[in-house]
Amino acid sequence: MTVTAITLIILAGAYLAGLLGSLTGLGGGVVIIPLLTLLLNVNIHYAIGASLVSVIATSSGSAAAYVKEGITNVRLGMFLEIATTIGAMIGAVLALYMQTNVIAVIFGLILIFSALMSLKNKKEQIETKPNLWSEKLNLNSSFPSANGVVSYNVKNVGGGFFMMLFAGVISGLLGIGSGALKVVAMDGVMRIPFKVSTTTSNFMIGVTAAASAVVYLQRGYIDPGLSMPVVIGVLLGALTGSKILVHTSSAGWLRWVFAVIVTFLAVQMIYNGLNHKI
Repeated sequence: MTVTAITLIILAGAYLAGLLGSLTGLGGGVVIIPLLTLLLNVNIHYAIGASLVSVIATSSGSAAAYVKEGITNVRLGMFLEIATTIGAMIGAVLALYMQTNVIAVIFGLILIFSALMSLKNKKEQIETKPNLWSEKLNLNSSFPSANGVVSYNVKNVGGGFFMMLFAGVISGLLGIGSGALKVVAMDGVMRIPFKVSTTTSNFMIGVTAAASAVVYLQRGYIDPGLSMPVVIGVLLGALTGSKILVHTSSAGWLRWVFAVIVTFLAVQMIYNGLNHKI
């Protein structure tokens, strides 16, 4: 197979990954890595490196729009990025010394978790009880809605910070944004409104990926020939997905499509990992 043919295949796969990731809000990394490793037999370290670069690109573009709209809690995101960055560096170093088949099994388990999270019904919640640490750190904020500005408080700052540390480790280890874990930390632990938690998570993902990418770059696992079509494809797919989502009345069927595809990929990753085929 020629270099041109391989590049076009990667570009097409990355486009589909970006499209699917954009429609479900969990990013293209959870799809592009299995596609590269299972379909093209790319070393998982190089696949993770390419995925990290694409995560940085897509997060930077979409995060700017959410910040402009005033939904993202920038102060909270900057505070939690301390934990995710430390975790990402730890995870990236672990990935370099961990056997690739073990990484594949862990990746498959995280994929199944992401699929389950995508099917979960999201309920908006507003925390109004004051919290000592959130007030000291000035983490409480507000966001615009159809009914006016909605104010909310942040709770369980310590628990959320610890969860973000774990999310950072997973991000650095697997080369994904760990958006599902970040949303669990902010939505479930810190009781932040879902709209704020998803946009703030998106704001943080790029920084977390950048911290991991430094380690992969130093070890030579970021290949420009592989990363370029992945980044272009994921960006184009994400752009298409955002336009489709605007004209789609219900995203329920999209979550089911995502869950089925990701579960299939997860089973393949776990099977190949257990049988040392990755």
